[in-house]
Amino acid sequence: MNAVLEKKVYDISSIKFSNFNEIIEKENLKTNLNLDVDNNKNFKRLFDIIFSMLVLILLSPLFLIFGALVKFCSPKGNIFFKHERIGKHGKPFKCYKFRTMHVNADKMLETMLKNNCKLREEFKKDFKLKNDPRIIPVIGKILRKTSLDELPQFYNVLKGEMSVVGPRPIVNQECCMYGRKLSRFLSVKPGITGLWQVSGRNDICYKTRIALDLCYIKNGNFLKDLQIIFKTISVIFSKKGAY
Repeated sequence: MNAVLEKKVYDISSIKFSNFNEIIEKENLKTNLNLDVDNNKNFKRLFDIIFSMLVLILLSPLFLIFGALVKFCSPKGNIFFKHERIGKHGKPFKCYKFRTMHVNADKMLETMLKNNCKLREEFKKDFKLKNDPRIIPVIGKILRKTSLDELPQFYNVLKGEMSVVGPRPIVNQECCMYGRKLSRFLSVKPGITGLWQVSGRNDICYKTRIALDLCYIKNGNFLKDLQIIFKTISVIFSKKGAY
């Protein structure tokens, strides 16, 4: 797979909690941003807990329905999919989703990218495929189009690994795309939704995604979080930019 993608995997071993401040100072970055103020962080965490608990309780019937449909449409494999993402201070964590792909999705991707140069270039660009044959028919497509496959991530929020609103949770292979901005990006928890999700999602280029995430980290506050949450609801129904 790595040979096919020809992507440099960024070494995040040095970005740990113990020496994170040293990296920030070395790169001459400022961390006194809105999201780093103690009061803002405490209030954001309290909101994350309350909001996530409400979502998990109120939408529990949907979890049962989606889980049953995933199992019905794709009997082999688990209902939930765990994928490693890079969290705050470079700490990896398992990000939860409803499984929307066939159980052999990784092998399918490796074969497709090896034999199809167009798909390989598309995946290199955004780490996504617009018409992905690995997706489970019907329920997989519905969940991805509406982003409802990400509902289990509220469990990640309760665990303190994610926030309701924040920058995109990225995989290790994407770290090299951020360059010197990576430390700032990793100074906050990734979010279930954010500026990127309500500003075009997959229809915008990768550089714009990074710019939107950094803009949120610098200027984010509770009122902006509420605006993003309400806008996310409309984006889910519009399905624009989702695949």
